[in-house]
Amino acid sequence: MAKTEPSVDQWLREAKADPAAAQCGMFLTHNGVVRVTPKQQVREGVEGLGEVVAVEFSYDAEGLAAAEAEALTWPGVYYVRTWLNEGRCNVGDSLMYVLIGADIRPNCIDALQKLVGHIKNELVVEKEIFA
Repeated sequence: MAKTEPSVDQWLREAKADPAAAQCGMFLTHNGVVRVTPKQQVREGVEGLGEVVAVEFSYDAEGLAAAEAEALTWPGVYYVRTWLNEGRCNVGDSLMYVLIGADIRPNCIDALQKLVGHIKNELVVEKEIFA
């Protein structure tokens, strides 16, 4: 793994100490990891691709900062934190952590799904490396 993973426990301690925490009734985290099954197989049912052994991973840092700022404008969202890996990441390595703090469960779930989707679809480049 190219970067040191953050501690989600530490992130939650820091989030709960943030002045915005008084508005948050829920915190949700996402931890995306490299899996052995190719993306095309999982999403499109394409067989015969082999097993993934690693992913070359990069992202748009400016776009990520903008996405975090935008997420704070969504209904009920008061806290956002992200971490993305870089370089060659092996099966089981973390690619991404996202933490969302929001007022109520539906806003928190919706925000997490929307932000992770935006990051995955617009801001990262993943190249699967096969065995």
